[in-house]
Amino acid sequence: MKVYFQTLGCRVNQYETDAIRNLFIERGHQITDDPSCADCCVVNTCTVTGEADRKSRQSLRKMARLNPSAVVVAMGCAAEMSNGFLDADIVLGTRDKNTVVDRVEAYITVRRNAELDHTCAHVRPELSKTDVYHDFGTVLSPEGTRAYIKIEDGCNMFCTYCIIPFARGRVASRPFDDIVAEAKSLASSGFKEVVITGIHTCSYGKDRGEDIMSLYKILMAINNIGGIENIRLASLEPMSLTDEFISSLADVTKLCPQFHLSLQSGCDTVLKRMGRRYTSAEYEDRVRRLREVFPDMALTTDVITGFPGETEAEFMTTCNYVTKLEFAKIHVFPYSEREGTAAAKMKDQVRPGIRKERAGKLIEISSGLERKFAESLVGKETYIIVEKVENGVASGYTPWHVRIDIPVGNEHVEQGDIMKCTVREQMFNFT
Repeated sequence: MKVYFQTLGCRVNQYETDAIRNLFIERGHQITDDPSCADCCVVNTCTVTGEADRKSRQSLRKMARLNPSAVVVAMGCAAEMSNGFLDADIVLGTRDKNTVVDRVEAYITVRRNAELDHTCAHVRPELSKTDVYHDFGTVLSPEGTRAYIKIEDGCNMFCTYCIIPFARGRVASRPFDDIVAEAKSLASSGFKEVVITGIHTCSYGKDRGEDIMSLYKILMAINNIGGIENIRLASLEPMSLTDEFISSLADVTKLCPQFHLSLQSGCDTVLKRMGRRYTSAEYEDRVRRLREVFPDMALTTDVITGFPGETEAEFMTTCNYVTKLEFAKIHVFPYSEREGTAAAKMKDQVRPGIRKERAGKLIEISSGLERKFAESLVGKETYIIVEKVENGVASGYTPWHVRIDIPVGNEHVEQGDIMKCTVREQMFNFT
């Protein structure tokens, strides 16, 4: 069987797609990049916003049109929130993904037996109701040098714009020993960089009554594994970062000095409407503390523009705030209503054109900040784990997650090699 995958949404979705791709390969099936020749098309859906939900449904319809004979599988968050009713042959929720190979094979068998009368019922299993971590074991990434390790699922925060706690359930943490075992296996397979990720990474262990120092213990355990050179942390919640945790991070010698702290708005009144559990001053204090421990760190974040009720003055407050904090990069999202969230019912919805216009302005600010941070690295000694070599140039990311291109000359360089260098301005690649 040839299987095609399409992934929408976050890094966790990509991790789970990689896991399921491996399950199909282990069962003897082939992976294809061409959906038109696939026997099965798997769409890992996203529902974080109304736009993401629309794109997920659109992708499923496209698969069905492009290849009517293929088995179309919808899995993930949009599938979870759809009550099973999507344009797909098989619909799996967020906690049923590890059964997908069995369900596809069974479906094809049933369909083959039903070909004479052209009848075959869609498979719509009961979607998940429990908050239990389902482990995929070791997940090999097709990236070659970087792999993701998922340590938890679910979220307990219930921000007013977010549907994910309903789609993913409450926090469910992965056993410590399983996480470390995966990291060791990845190192043995040649991966030199791991990214620690989850739906709400900072909540790891909360379901077991543990605090954020449980995350530190994971980092230290992976830090001691030979072969792993870089450890990166996915998105973090600012108020979860205690002084003890931040100070302890200095001991994790392989931790890259790049921190993604979710912001969403730099204006307190907007933060309150969003249901975020901090003020701009509290966020700034966490940034200050991190910079005391990691003076040259790269700080990145997410910001939503045009949240319900956001005035021009509130938006300008955010613009001034992100400039003041000197982010290395801002991921900007114009607000998109998601049915079922408190924000979708709020009055004073900002017109889509204004949301998009404000996003454009913030992207301009982000571009300027990104270049400014990159320029601050000029002259520093650093290294990259080579991701590709093309036309005599090796490319990869510095520990600050700034991509650079290094001429290799006559030197023999391959993917996965570590190249040391002094950063020069002409090495930057902002495309």
